[in-house]
Amino acid sequence: MASLLISPINSSSFISLLAFFCLWNLCFSFNTKRFSLSTTGSQWSPAGATWYGSPDGAGSDGGACGYGNAVEQAPFSSMIAAGGPSLFKSGKGCGACYQVKCTGNIACSNKPATVVITDECPGGPCLSESAHFDLSGTAFGSMAIPGKADQLRNAGILQIQYARVACDYPGKTIAFHVDAGSNPNYFAVVIEFEDGDGDLANVDLKEAASTDSYAWRPMQQSWGADWKLDSGSQLEPPFTIRLTSQFSGETLVANNVIPAGWQPGASYRSFINYS
Repeated sequence: MASLLISPINSSSFISLLAFFCLWNLCFSFNTKRFSLSTTGSQWSPAGATWYGSPDGAGSDGGACGYGNAVEQAPFSSMIAAGGPSLFKSGKGCGACYQVKCTGNIACSNKPATVVITDECPGGPCLSESAHFDLSGTAFGSMAIPGKADQLRNAGILQIQYARVACDYPGKTIAFHVDAGSNPNYFAVVIEFEDGDGDLANVDLKEAASTDSYAWRPMQQSWGADWKLDSGSQLEPPFTIRLTSQFSGETLVANNVIPAGWQPGASYRSFINYS
C-alpha cells in the first residue's frame, strides 16, 4: 500500500490557511454533530408494502412532497414510495431514504432496494400498520428475483423489512425549485436532493440587505418539501438559505443561491450537499 507523506506546517501557517478557506464561500457547514445513519440497512424493522400507478412507473406525478416529474428522472429514477403516517410525518418525512426487502414470497429476491419518500399514503392499509410503504410499480418490482417482477406485483400486500439509510445522490447538489406562486412579497421553494438525512427540520432565509448574522428569517413548511416565507413586504434578493437536517441536526448554508431576478417556476442549484 502506498503511503502519503505530509510535510509539517507551523501553527501560523495553519491558521492562515484555515482563515482562507472560511472566507471562501465553500465554508458552508458550521454544525459539528456527526451523522450516524448507515448507507446500508443495519436495523431492520417490519412493514407492509403495496404498490400504485403503472407497473413500471413512478407512482403518481410527483405526489404530496411536490417534487413533480423529478420523481421519474435521475437520481430518483422512479425508485420512490408513498409513506404511511409514520413515514410521511405530515410532510417532514419527504426526502428520507429507506432500504426495503421482501423475503416471504417465492418471487422475492431477499435483496434490499433503496427508495425515497416522495408521496403520502393516507388511507387503507397505510393506516392499519405501524409502517407502510406504497411503492411505485418500479420500486415494488425491484424487490423481485430478475424476471419475477410481475409475479411479485400480483402478490398484493407484502410483509417486508425496512431500514432508514443515508441518502446518496452522486454528483448532485441540493436544488431549490421556486414555487410558481412566488412573488416579491411571498417566496416558496421545494428543496430537493439532500444527501445524508434527506429530510429537513428547519429552513431559514436571509436577504441580501441583511448583514446581521442574527437576521435569519424562519421559513414555514407549506406542504411536503415546499417551504415558504410570507413577508408582508418586498423581499430583497439574492437570498441565502440555511438548511437544518432533521435526523442529525447538521446545518448547511447555501450562499446567495436564489439570485436577483429570480423567476417563479425556475430551479436554482447550490454548490453544497450533506456529506
